[in-house]
Amino acid sequence: MNWSAAVALALAFAFNALADSPGKSAECLTCHDEKGAAFQASVHGSLGCTGCHTDKKGYPHPANPAVVKCETCHADPVAGLNVSVHAKASPQPCQGCHGEPHGILPASNPKSSTYPSNLPRTCGGCHGDAKFAKSHGLKEVYSQYMDSIHGFALTQDGLLVAASCASCHGSHKILSKRDPASRTNRANIPSTCGTCHAGPQKDYLAGIHGQSMQTGNSRAPVCTNCHSAHQIADPRTVAWQMKTSATCGGCHQDKYRTYRDTFHAQVSALGYMETAHCWDCHSFHNILPATDARSTVAPANLTTTCGKCHSGVTKSFVTYEPHADKHKREAYPALWATGIFMNLLLGGVLGFFALHTLLWLIRALRERATHPGAPLEE
Repeated sequence: MNWSAAVALALAFAFNALADSPGKSAECLTCHDEKGAAFQASVHGSLGCTGCHTDKKGYPHPANPAVVKCETCHADPVAGLNVSVHAKASPQPCQGCHGEPHGILPASNPKSSTYPSNLPRTCGGCHGDAKFAKSHGLKEVYSQYMDSIHGFALTQDGLLVAASCASCHGSHKILSKRDPASRTNRANIPSTCGTCHAGPQKDYLAGIHGQSMQTGNSRAPVCTNCHSAHQIADPRTVAWQMKTSATCGGCHQDKYRTYRDTFHAQVSALGYMETAHCWDCHSFHNILPATDARSTVAPANLTTTCGKCHSGVTKSFVTYEPHADKHKREAYPALWATGIFMNLLLGGVLGFFALHTLLWLIRALRERATHPGAPLEE
């Protein structure tokens, strides 16, 4: 037996022994040493090479290995992946998120591609590519998430409890939002957000919006209608508060139009934040109609509600109509008449001075024609 045959026989015996003892991979690394360090440090390091490459029973073996079946160990994740939107994304979709197969690290490892603070970057590999997103009929949402309060808290402040992509979409069984079983389906949004925001979820479901949503009303707003889906801002910021009254007005158009006629709205339009917006009167999530005794705008509660900003509030004070419509003569005759009077007064004053200026100009031009050298009369 020559030397090369002896080496081959030795490797064959070693590989056969390895097949019986999958935890021992040193013999495989004799040829595949480039996989060694990463594999041994990976989550599969203790499993051994043949734990995944189950078709390898001896040496020598075919050059092209069979496709590894992750479902052998990870049945539930693979079952979820197979029905997800990612099922046809790649011949080996597991690697798309978990990285190079011989270097997969547990999600608890800060170097793992699925570690909470790394996950947005991993998902952004596809969903941050504008060309890729457009070709698949998607929106580029990675940059929106990174600028959001969730993205900033997770990647900048290092708060691992902040919502990441998987917090809302799930890890493996990621479904289209049009699928009723999807975590991001409109009907499931409150429960998805409520995983972290239990208090707001409870208030929302008790309010008129949540009650309407639970009856199956597809027009009832959910969390994403007011806060958006990815570009979620801190509601305490001036920028968010300045635009959110208009967000409410997207559904409540008549109320928003009449609100814009009020002192509160006009002062807000000038950039002043210390004035009443929709939520100051109607509350944030537990919004109830004025006919409900628990509502912040119920007649019995108006003194308390208005008193948050105005000291010394009386019963007469709260008779103020924040949504009175000056165009509705039957409902608000005094306001309608006052509006007509003010419009006539304004038009009359402006018309009078316009006529005065015109007559003055005619007189001045006539004086100039009569006395060419004389200056115009002041």
